[in-house]
Amino acid sequence: MSSAADKIKNFFKKKKNEAKFKLAGPGRRLDGTNAPSTSKSTKAQSDVYVPPQRKELTSEAKTAAEAAVARIQSQKKDDTHFNTSLAAIRAQVQRELEAERKTKTEIEKQISQEQPQPKVLDDGHNRHLAAQGVYFRCPMVSDEVLPRNEWKIKIKEFLYEQLAVERGLTSCLIILNCNTKEKSAACIETLTKYLQNIIQHPDEEKYRKIRQSNRIFGDKVLSCEGALDFLLAAGFTEQTIDDEQFFIYSDEHNPDGADALNELLEALQHSEIIPLELDRNIQVLLPSQTKKSELPPDFYRISPEELKREQQLRTEALENASILKTKAMREREELRYIQRYKFALVRVRFPDGVYLQGTFSVYEKLDQIYAFVQSCLKNEALDFKLMSPIGTKWDDDDMNKTLFDLRLVPNTILTFVACENEENIGGNYLKEDLLMLIQPV
Repeated sequence: MSSAADKIKNFFKKKKNEAKFKLAGPGRRLDGTNAPSTSKSTKAQSDVYVPPQRKELTSEAKTAAEAAVARIQSQKKDDTHFNTSLAAIRAQVQRELEAERKTKTEIEKQISQEQPQPKVLDDGHNRHLAAQGVYFRCPMVSDEVLPRNEWKIKIKEFLYEQLAVERGLTSCLIILNCNTKEKSAACIETLTKYLQNIIQHPDEEKYRKIRQSNRIFGDKVLSCEGALDFLLAAGFTEQTIDDEQFFIYSDEHNPDGADALNELLEALQHSEIIPLELDRNIQVLLPSQTKKSELPPDFYRISPEELKREQQLRTEALENASILKTKAMREREELRYIQRYKFALVRVRFPDGVYLQGTFSVYEKLDQIYAFVQSCLKNEALDFKLMSPIGTKWDDDDMNKTLFDLRLVPNTILTFVACENEENIGGNYLKEDLLMLIQPV
């Protein structure tokens, strides 16, 4: 008999191969626009960031990118005002692409799929945010990139779709993924007792009946999503006896007997939460676009209302403070401040004036930022260092420290320093398809 873990793994592999995720809506590109996205890994290590694979650029898009790169390199040699020249180059490239779109319908379709377009925002406040939210991937289910709350809906829809063909295992996953942690734990404990009693006392009729009016059943099982489907999968049926509703276990509905119950019990006890992977939500920015530093509510541990109140209290405390604070007092205040955040926005400034932006958990480590930057470089073998906002260059001992430990929360700007002669690099550091993410000012 295969283990529960193997069964769950094969379950998701089979469903993905069959492409049964019918209710999934369109995904979201890394810059926030609605479009399908991919999440296939290109590296074997699971603890480093692996960007989604991108479609090959069309010949027209490649030509435009090469032209932009060539102009940047040429301009950099003659003009020290990189910010302005880069913006002008990007605007010119955009005008050229727009002209091509008007005359070639097919090119318009291809480029619109491969080049993210600016997101149109209705909320004026959102225009000032450094990121539009926090997004996740769920490779076990599909290749989409969505906010956490949308993933909860998608996962629930996906699991309920599978009940008709795989009721036992699916009901276990629904119990764990569609209820609160406390509710699912209480339900699993109760269902485990039901099945264990039948396995250990196969001839005892009292263990084959569950009175629906029973308080424990009502509080811990009936109120939990997926629990009734689990009982039906185990061999229980709903029956009325003397005007009372029961769930009755019958060998007729479970011909495999104790073996099937043990297998279902193993699946119930070893099922896991379907994991979500944080998406980096890559953006490539011009210096003038880095002025946006306000973060959306998704980055916080607390609600927007609680956050607003804390900010008011913080402002009042600063205004009323008339004494000098000790170092310990300042550190405690800083710690309270960064503990409000679940995620951090990291920007890396390159010597050519371009900024690379990504989203990280506050508990991710410094080496994961290095891996993220490395994966975005045109030359991934390039040796480099990252410098903190105050000029600190970290050593190998710092690589296992979290962003929280290094106080790189809630947002920070790191400086990219190449360890090689820049003349041998060729001007631009990032991959061409990432440079195409730059939006006009």
